[in-house]
Amino acid sequence: PEGTIALAVCGAHLEGQALHWQLADRDAVLVSRGETAPTYRFYALDTTPPKPGLVRVHEGGAAIAIEVWALAPAAFASFVDEIPAPLCVGRVVLADGGDVAGFLCEPAALEGATEITTFGGWLAYRRSLESRA
Repeated sequence: PEGTIALAVCGAHLEGQALHWQLADRDAVLVSRGETAPTYRFYALDTTPPKPGLVRVHEGGAAIAIEVWALAPAAFASFVDEIPAPLCVGRVVLADGGDVAGFLCEPAALEGATEITTFGGWLAYRRSLESRA
């Protein structure tokens, strides 16, 4: 919507996940569900609640499932201000070649993290954990 800022989320902020309330409380509007360009690697981080880390790479990447949400500028600013390291907001390239603000991860946080790129997204990875239990 006009006058809003688009934000790509790929993990705990997805609809139905542990931190989605942070978007809902800011009246975020779902714009689309889709994928990133196939230039990312995806990792399960050791955080509470569980969160993934998305990192852009030069080779060996894959498309990762995302949701794009629209927030009013003030809501976007207050949301970004609360994001804890090692996550950050940068530009995420979408499958259609466009880009939006979105969650990324500092590379230093990947040491010891489990790579989950092959799952193609956070929800698929979480379902795999449930099926093992």
